[in-house]
Amino acid sequence: MKAQFWSFDIIFAMAIFGVTLVILTYVWFSITQEYSLSLGLGTEEMQAQLQVLQNHILSTGYPSNWYYFVNISDPSTWQNVSIGIGTGKGNNVSVARLMALAAFANYNATTYHVSAQMLGLSYDYFITISNDVINVSLGRNPLSNKAIAIQVASLPVVINGMPANMKIELWTNTSFGVS
Repeated sequence: MKAQFWSFDIIFAMAIFGVTLVILTYVWFSITQEYSLSLGLGTEEMQAQLQVLQNHILSTGYPSNWYYFVNISDPSTWQNVSIGIGTGKGNNVSVARLMALAAFANYNATTYHVSAQMLGLSYDYFITISNDVINVSLGRNPLSNKAIAIQVASLPVVINGMPANMKIELWTNTSFGVS
């Protein structure tokens, strides 16, 4: 009986099982590593865009009175302007620039995508500026759009002479990894 259990059939089956297990383990770790590397590269790119946006959003834009020349419902009027909501004095935010950008970014899906392109973004964005009196949101909320990856930055700003917090979120609901 003992000799029958260790016959060549059993030894051959165990060898096939062992080789299959090694191959599956190798494939599993390779895919996991590739996914981790591509996720890391994607978040690095997102972080770099977030840094650029932080510096750009507090500029005055070009021309400095760009918000007079744009029509909220006509994205073509936004082509020759550079968006910025700052006053040019530190982290002060212009209410007129902020409201013009908020109206445009939140008007419809087309104007939202145009605003993202004008801000130099290839990811979705959500910006909130708030304090005890003011609460303004621009863009699309990542929580209601099932975001997979989010990069966040907070900046202290001044709006109407009052301190406020600007929270910038870049996000995506697509995977960076193997698809």
